[in-house]
Amino acid sequence: MMSSITLLALAVSSAACVSAFAPAQSSIKSTTEVGLTKAEILSSPNQIELGEIFDPLGLSELGGDETTSWFRHAEVKHGRVAMAAFVGWCATAGAGLRFPGELSHGLDFVAMPNNGLQAWDAVPGWGKAQMLLFAGLIEFHDELFYSTRSTHYMRGGIPGKNMVPGLYDPFNLSSSKTEEKLARGRDVEIKNGRLAMIGIAGLYFAQVIPGSVPLQP
Repeated sequence: MMSSITLLALAVSSAACVSAFAPAQSSIKSTTEVGLTKAEILSSPNQIELGEIFDPLGLSELGGDETTSWFRHAEVKHGRVAMAAFVGWCATAGAGLRFPGELSHGLDFVAMPNNGLQAWDAVPGWGKAQMLLFAGLIEFHDELFYSTRSTHYMRGGIPGKNMVPGLYDPFNLSSSKTEEKLARGRDVEIKNGRLAMIGIAGLYFAQVIPGSVPLQP
């Protein structure tokens, strides 16, 4: 179990390693270069559920417009990872779905444990390394393409916009949507991502600390 916790921590660190340098690099720039102000970023999505911004630690008060833009970009990315993790956990542990064939030589997908953490432990070391490398390459190229092919989210671009070709919306379905629909889609994604982060955290702690999460089967 400890190996699961350690490797999952490494995975999160690898996925965030590139964008984690963004605030330090941007500190020498003026906040006037950011297209969205802190107030504009925090006003979306709406806060009808709680009536106000839920920020007990006061993170939104740290830094200026660039920092808030970086926080929003990180939130969107973490939400996407959480949504994928939650769906994957439910599909394997809940529905028992498996890919056909072998995960590695001599290890069939159907032989993998249902429990998410046990399944991670069962993946061979080189398999874990490939996943961490793949996540790192996505993060690296996202930052690279943001800087070379578009306006960086800390220089006036849209926080959370994916810049890796084919990773998101490979059929370019969003090209026919109006700006209003795209804005609403971003708001929906943020809210779903927040819920998914709570969901996957609940599944994780229910396995690590038995009895810590109520209403678990």
